[in-house]
Amino acid sequence: MLKLHYNLEKISMGLVGAIIAVASVGGIVEIAPLFTIEQTVEIPDDLRPLTPLELAGRQIYIREGCYACHSQMIRSLADEIDRYGPYSLAAESAWDHPMLWGSKRTGPDLARLGGKYSDAWHVAHLMNPRDVVPVSIMPAYPWLTAPLDTSLLRDSLATLARLGVPYDAKMIDQAQADARAQANPDADGADGVRERYGEGVAVRAFDGDPGRLTEMDALVAYLQSLGTLTRAAYGIGTEVEE
Repeated sequence: MLKLHYNLEKISMGLVGAIIAVASVGGIVEIAPLFTIEQTVEIPDDLRPLTPLELAGRQIYIREGCYACHSQMIRSLADEIDRYGPYSLAAESAWDHPMLWGSKRTGPDLARLGGKYSDAWHVAHLMNPRDVVPVSIMPAYPWLTAPLDTSLLRDSLATLARLGVPYDAKMIDQAQADARAQANPDADGADGVRERYGEGVAVRAFDGDPGRLTEMDALVAYLQSLGTLTRAAYGIGTEVEE
């Protein structure tokens, strides 16, 4: 066997061809299932899309590189389930573009973070992590107090709708207004947010100030949504769309 490999190394084009053949087999094994993704990933009937504010928070989460240190994928291992909760289902991320499962855990997994801590805790943690977790090595994000730019939200929802996320015309048209209303429970449009996205959607001043819409509002709203968009992982609402 070693002699065969040695002889192959002397034939450079043969070695290149062998590498291409092996890589092609691996690629086909990984890519082929994607052609049947609509049949293999069943969408739970209670799965809701992110609200415009939560979507803006997700974009900030990606912008700040949070995904580089935090995964959103609980594996089916006993110790992970004990620490984080039920293991992640592909269906939970059916409408994520891009998906943020990951495998790097400089910090803890966030797949079931929603509702674990208060909004005030998240604000303090993002402003200066050491204030709530003294041994944290996470950087501070004091600039998240900046006003949230909502000008691209309508286009973002429209783009995701073309990719299959169930945003209807009313959701798209009201994207900017819904983002403002979700962070201000006394706003006229607060009931509209619940009407379009469900009664379970959190409508409150996430950063503690309903008078301003900030990037902090958006990011905290997104973090509080993680693991709450469907109850499928808990065996609740597991009926799926055909």
